[in-house]
Amino acid sequence: MATGPWLAHSAALMLLLVMQCRGFAVSPPRDLVVQDPGHLGHMVITWSPPMNLDNLTECSVQYQLEYFNTYKNSWSSIRTIRTTYSAQFDLMKDVRVRVYTLLRGPCTSNTVIMSTGYTEVIQKHSDTGLLDTEIQDFNCVFQNMEFVECKWRRSPKRPANSQQNLFFWHSELEQAEECPEYIFSRGIRRGCNFTGKSFPEFTDINFCLNGSSPQGPLKQTFISLQIQNQVKPGPAEKVQLLKGPDLQLQLQWEPPAGRIPKHCLEWEVKCSRGAPDGEISPNLLLRQTSLSLPSSYQGKRNCFRVRSKLHKYCADKSIWSDWSRKTCRPATNVDYFGGNSGELSSAEAS
Repeated sequence: MATGPWLAHSAALMLLLVMQCRGFAVSPPRDLVVQDPGHLGHMVITWSPPMNLDNLTECSVQYQLEYFNTYKNSWSSIRTIRTTYSAQFDLMKDVRVRVYTLLRGPCTSNTVIMSTGYTEVIQKHSDTGLLDTEIQDFNCVFQNMEFVECKWRRSPKRPANSQQNLFFWHSELEQAEECPEYIFSRGIRRGCNFTGKSFPEFTDINFCLNGSSPQGPLKQTFISLQIQNQVKPGPAEKVQLLKGPDLQLQLQWEPPAGRIPKHCLEWEVKCSRGAPDGEISPNLLLRQTSLSLPSSYQGKRNCFRVRSKLHKYCADKSIWSDWSRKTCRPATNVDYFGGNSGELSSAEAS
């Protein structure tokens, strides 16, 4: 369970006072090691029990592991009976881990006692590579939940004849793999197409971009993201204006075909009105795929566009789709519409 540093430190202080009052000494764990087994930031933390616990068979042993979560800029803390734990780290920053020993049982009068100190590892982030040669503006898009495409910009200080490589890892892979299909611009790698590759949702996908040049290695860039937060829906389909039996206008459209659950989409409607000053009405946010228009929209030329994104109940963030093609209502409709219902307009090119 993640806690703030003040809570973890307060608990440690209270346990230390109890330990001192009872005159009982507990040593911290030994041999703390933090390793990346080729997972680009998903680190494995291991340690050994302290030596002076061999004869304390009446007490149970736990460990309190604390690591600095650079994504949240705070300490995270867990308690475990194991001597190993895995956690996600940002390899663009220092890795900081420490672990305490906890005892409880008849040997401590059933009071939890913490070791007087902790074992700590601080690993400095790798800063090798030519200065200012890391990639810029790395971005991945899960297009309509059908395929993933990642792109980046090269550094203006990137040497000529250099080559950049993209590697990725997630929990379903044993080791990191290289981009299956690079995207090129003027012979230079500018992105990766993951068509045919599936990524698990609600788990970290780790990326590493490195490279080489005649002058030496380029600086590495590490990125971690979750693919459900990178979804960009396709544009809305069949956007049309209809007139119902009560002569009220209604804007209707259909969600894009594909894997995106329809209940996960929220919609934005943009209306540009045919006033001489080019008035633009405020955009409307909706959950449904239709909009009844007030009578003020009668008699003027009004054009509508629709776009969508995943709402907050399905993803922490999302990318707006492209706007749909423009659908307009002509200025006069006496002869154009004829009848009491049906489609009132046709899509026009943007």
